[in-house]
This record gives sequence, structure tokens and C-alpha cells, in this order.
Amino acid sequence: MKKPKWVIEKEQARKGAASETVWLFGLHAVRDALMNPKRQKLRLIVTRNAQDKLADAIAESAMQAELVDPRKFTAPIDPGSVHQGAALEVKPLEWGGLAENCIGRENPRVLLLDRVTDPHNVGAILRSAEVLGASAVIGTRHHSAPETGALAKTASGALERQPYLRVRNLADAIVELQNMGFLVLGLDGEADQTIEAALDGKRDRPVALVLGAEGPGLRQKTKETVDMLVKIDAAGGFGSLNVSNAAAIALYASQPH
Repeated sequence: MKKPKWVIEKEQARKGAASETVWLFGLHAVRDALMNPKRQKLRLIVTRNAQDKLADAIAESAMQAELVDPRKFTAPIDPGSVHQGAALEVKPLEWGGLAENCIGRENPRVLLLDRVTDPHNVGAILRSAEVLGASAVIGTRHHSAPETGALAKTASGALERQPYLRVRNLADAIVELQNMGFLVLGLDGEADQTIEAALDGKRDRPVALVLGAEGPGLRQKTKETVDMLVKIDAAGGFGSLNVSNAAAIALYASQPH
């Protein structure tokens, strides 16, 4: 019996994911990945200068570094990348599912990203999420930024420590969080109430904040699925904020007092 097309496509996607690797670059991103025991590390390319600066991390990882001439940096990364003489090939991190990352902490806070595709924005969001104690950042498998060297460099090490989950369907993930007891707030510049007003008397609840891409904002399906739409209380209005700045402000504004 011939396999249905969707079965074949699913199997191909699974094989593709299994063989997927990422090249991280830059001293900070490479150091943090080398020091992360959960990160599967495959190949390390460094200049002599970078090797000296990363000596402790290389020793801890037990990796054999490939030394290269700075003028002939052979790692397969964008020639314009600021690699600082270090590049590391790795497998993407496996964080697991929503429940194991979003439940267990007191007053958990979670960020969901609706088609935020710019790796620099997602990297900055991961950094803010780590600083402000978010349990996880959640994007979609398609139409969201995957792990890349640019994302890791912008995250400045947070990619190794801050759970970044990518789900098949964002609306389904929102419903799953609601079933766990999360209050899910979608950020929308046209909303009637502020984050603070929406959370009045509810700050002890688990809270998830959903942010859309700059320009399009939240998709209609997302707006219909969240518990309520809220805006950041600012004189300039939400529309002028970069999505990574909005994520940091919203996360800070949602913190339990």
C-alpha cells in the first residue's frame, strides 16, 4: 500500500530535523554553548587568538578545536558575520514541551511570539526573558525565527539558558496554556485596556503575553483565542515600539508585586 503524501512529508520533515545543525559564532555565544552540557557540539573552528580567549571553555567541553588563519576563516557562515575568530557547529537544543517548561515556578510568566521572524528581535527577547525571569519564550515551527548564529549572538548567551520552544500551532498552544490556568493577554495597540488594568487583582495568576510581528501585529485567529487584548500604557502608543522592547516592557509590567 502506497503511503499518503502527508505521511511521506512528515517523515521527511523528521529526518530533516534530525540532520539539522546550526553554526554559532562570536566569542560570547560560542563560550556559552561550549559550557552548556545540554548542547550537542560537533565542530569548533577558531583562530589562535580566539582559542586563547576560550581556553577554559574549550577545556571544559573536551572539544578538539580546528585552528585556522584569521585571513582564511573557513567556517560556513555569512562572510559579513562578526565571528571574532570563533565558530561552533551544534545541534538545536531540545527543550521539551509546554507543561514541563511553563509549570512549576511560582507566578510563571511566558512570552508567545506570533510570526516574529527577525532573529535579532527574537535574540533580544530571549535576553530580556532571561533577565526578567520568564519560564519560556514560545514561537511557531514555521513563520518564526529558528536557532541561528545571528539569533544566538544577539541573545548574548541567553539561547543556552532560556527555554525557546517552537510549536506547530500557536492558537493550540494558547489553549493549552489556558487549560493550565494561564491568563493569556495579547498585545494590541488598539486595545481598550492596559496590561496593568487587565492584571489588577490577578497578578498571582500565571500570565502569558502574546506579541505579534511589527506592522501586521497579531493574527485574527490569535486575537480570537487570547483571553483579552491589552496595550502598553505609553504616551507614544504601542505602534512606535520595537517588538523586543515591547516584550521587555510588557514582561516587566506583568510582574507580580
